[in-house]
Amino acid sequence: MSSGNGPKQPGPSAPPGSRRPPPPGRGPERRLSRPAAPAPTPKPEPVEPRVVEEDDEFWDEPVGDGDSSPGGGSGGAAAPAERGRHRRRRRRTFIALGIVLLPIILVLVVGAWFLYELNPLGGPGKRVSVDIPRRTGNAAIGDLLEKKSVIGSSQAFQIYVGVTRAGPFVPGHYTMRENLGVRDAVGILKSGPAKGPQFRLVVPPGLTLAAVADRVGMLRGHNRDTFLQVAQSGVVRSKYQPPDVTSPEGLVYPDTYFVSKDETDQQILTRLVSAFDQKADTIGLSAANAAGMTPYQTVVAASLIEREAKLDEDRPLISAVIHNRLAAGRPLQIDATVCFAKGGCNASPTAADLALDSPYNTYKVAGLPPTPISSVTVKSLQAAQNPAPVPYLYYVLSDKNGKHKFATTQEEHNRNVEEARQKGLL
Repeated sequence: MSSGNGPKQPGPSAPPGSRRPPPPGRGPERRLSRPAAPAPTPKPEPVEPRVVEEDDEFWDEPVGDGDSSPGGGSGGAAAPAERGRHRRRRRRTFIALGIVLLPIILVLVVGAWFLYELNPLGGPGKRVSVDIPRRTGNAAIGDLLEKKSVIGSSQAFQIYVGVTRAGPFVPGHYTMRENLGVRDAVGILKSGPAKGPQFRLVVPPGLTLAAVADRVGMLRGHNRDTFLQVAQSGVVRSKYQPPDVTSPEGLVYPDTYFVSKDETDQQILTRLVSAFDQKADTIGLSAANAAGMTPYQTVVAASLIEREAKLDEDRPLISAVIHNRLAAGRPLQIDATVCFAKGGCNASPTAADLALDSPYNTYKVAGLPPTPISSVTVKSLQAAQNPAPVPYLYYVLSDKNGKHKFATTQEEHNRNVEEARQKGLL
């Protein structure tokens, strides 16, 4: 049976996917009119300050600002780079300090050295004799004083003399002391050579030791034979004298000396030999030379040049003839050696002289004589060290001024000899 009410009809339904419209007052308009409250910002925790130690900064853990953690993210990679920057900065600082301080340190060291050379410690030592030859410059005087142990440095002497404008100094004989120092040595040089009675001893170039003894024997209180005995005893030796050579022949320097009245023969000979050593040191005689000779052989060759050459321009040329003949194994055939062997010549050697049986007769014996045959000058020593680069094997006088004419072949030399005879030079 029916109740009278029909079944309720359903209302229209929203299509699938649609959204129910918002109730009044809750639409988008309302949300825009009331902005949402901002989210609360978290309060940062206070960072505890960290004490930075030097070891931490450069050698241990990296120093950060507390935000980076070791081993995570970019903080771990930045730590080695930060250490590298610190190290480079430190190295640059050290280099800059070195550049600034090094010149100051050098100036202090050089200044201390120079002051010490002016006034060395310990006081003066034993007395020494110092002979200043003529035409000797400040550098050579400084070298001589250093060799005599009067001063410790020739360079300091030259600097002091240059700054104070001391010199030139008067040549002559001075008495000084070892370890005197530059300042006092210059003071003595300024005062001049030793005062008192002195004798003048002239030793020209080209003299034999016997001829030097003749001149020493003419001084008051001296004797020729006594001087030669001292010379042959070996008590006075040159630094360039070989151990097996007892005579200082050729190792005394030609110059003018002032001898005091109380000087002994040994002291005079010591002065002559010391002067030679000083001059030989100046030209570097002990060093290797172009001729390939030992220092003593160079002195022997220089003595031959000294006796043969009359003009300086001929010295290197005569030296070339000597070295060329030695290299070829030919006898030197130098008249001066024959004259030395016979004790002197008043004229050119005779045929009998050239046949003399002696190690000094270079007409019969090949090679250099066993010793020098005369005193030598620096110019002859230098010529012996550096012969001219020419092929000459012969020479002969060509004019009265002492000029020589040189030749390479025997035929050319024979013509030069005949020309000299026609001029009356032979």
